[in-house]
Amino acid sequence: MKVCIVGSSGHYGYVLDSLSEEVEIVAVSPGVPGEDINSLLSKLRQASIEPRIYEDHLQMLKTEKPDVVVINTHFHMNGKILQEALQMGIHAFVEKPIATNFEDLLQIQKLYTKVEGKVFFTAMFGLRYRPWFLTAKKLVESGAIGEIRLIHAQKSYKLGQRPCFFKKRDTFGGTIVWVGIHAIDWIHWISRLHYLSVYALQSRIANSGHGELEVTGACLFELEHEVVATLTVDYLRPQGAETHDDDRLRLVGTKAVLEVIDRRVILTDQTGTHLFESQAQGCIFEDFLNQILGKGKCMVTPEESIYVTHVALCAREAADTKRIVKI
Repeated sequence: MKVCIVGSSGHYGYVLDSLSEEVEIVAVSPGVPGEDINSLLSKLRQASIEPRIYEDHLQMLKTEKPDVVVINTHFHMNGKILQEALQMGIHAFVEKPIATNFEDLLQIQKLYTKVEGKVFFTAMFGLRYRPWFLTAKKLVESGAIGEIRLIHAQKSYKLGQRPCFFKKRDTFGGTIVWVGIHAIDWIHWISRLHYLSVYALQSRIANSGHGELEVTGACLFELEHEVVATLTVDYLRPQGAETHDDDRLRLVGTKAVLEVIDRRVILTDQTGTHLFESQAQGCIFEDFLNQILGKGKCMVTPEESIYVTHVALCAREAADTKRIVKI
């Protein structure tokens, strides 16, 4: 399959982790003028791949006519380039959020409706494929915790020095929709419950000179069946921490409490506390390709990509306006 890559500001590493004889990376381009793609080119060359280089992504897509385009440029452009891919009939592996505003998301939904069954796209919800989250989902589906009544999720990252486009809401999109969206996805994917409303707060204080970037935030969600879910996000993980991220998930059920913490899965029920061995690591890009090739079903669907992005945008709106937003 011929693959083109637009940009290098996201998780193109998912693609490099799943290189095979079926994948031919033929060309790359920046997604916005001035985007530095040298890190991408360096890693491709380390893998003995010498792609053609274009300055304009649209010219690249028209000339190369790829089967797949990987879209991971500055975040405000990902949704616009996804629209172009859908219009051109090109399958897309796109960074999340797939849109940073409701208008782009609505256009994506309309375009996908026209090409559904012919063109496929997936948001880069690669954390679903981490062993501990796969194990947690399997336990919930087995009925091990009973009926879910309460959920809490945490996303915590080291801030470091982020690129300049992170410093502007117009180009970054906001921390809730960039970081928090992962946890919004876990909650829906594992519980299979839909969101009804959200209230949220966020703050830019102590963002180490990163302009409009929020470094803390919290969301309170109302889910179906009176289930309550909370989510916190922060960019204040200490630089001395062993890992870049600190992802946590806690699901309280009528039979047990299930926790994902420190990359471990712990279940506490009437018989005590149990540590579960995690499943094998999955590969989202491989899963995406298998869907296109007719070899399987991708765990992240276009419909879920649209839905979770919509919820994240609602949460950001709630934080911006300090009011409850219906979903």
